Amino acid sequence: MQSTVPGRAFLARLVSFGITLGMGLLALMAALIVVQVGARNFLDLGLPWADELARFAGIGLVFLSVPCLAGRQVMVAVTMLPDACGPIARRWMILAGDLATLVFAGLMLWSFAQFLPRAGKFLTPAMGLPNWVYYSLALTGSVFLCAVALTRVADALRGRDPSAPYLDPRDETGHPI
Repeated sequence: MQSTVPGRAFLARLVSFGITLGMGLLALMAALIVVQVGARNFLDLGLPWADELARFAGIGLVFLSVPCLAGRQVMVAVTMLPDACGPIARRWMILAGDLATLVFAGLMLWSFAQFLPRAGKFLTPAMGLPNWVYYSLALTGSVFLCAVALTRVADALRGRDPSAPYLDPRDETGHPI
């Protein structure tokens, strides 16, 4: 078994923290929805800031969780063909998928570079946050996704297991330890 390279391990822990932060954002989003429904039904009061903050939490949940899922290679996938192939063909298919993820992350970063300088100075309607703050979690998640995809491609080209630092320990039933 190969030892984990410190940089890979640090990136894996960093993006795993995105899952923890994502769970916090999910709880915030659920609480805001309950507050919004309660305010409308019991106080006849609309809270537009709650909708906007819940949307912010949803964006952050998705973009901060995706890098860890990409590192573990547990994104939505149809694996019938790779499972039917031999190990060499499977490695090439995984590499092709990681290259596609890297291209996607690069396009996301390029689109943020085009979008945020112009739209980042405008304020959100309800909370009055600048758009660059509102989309900061999406930008952060895209940077991490690019870093994860880049390390996975580099590891695959070096003959290492690209998913190794991202895997969490599990018991014999498949549950996390």
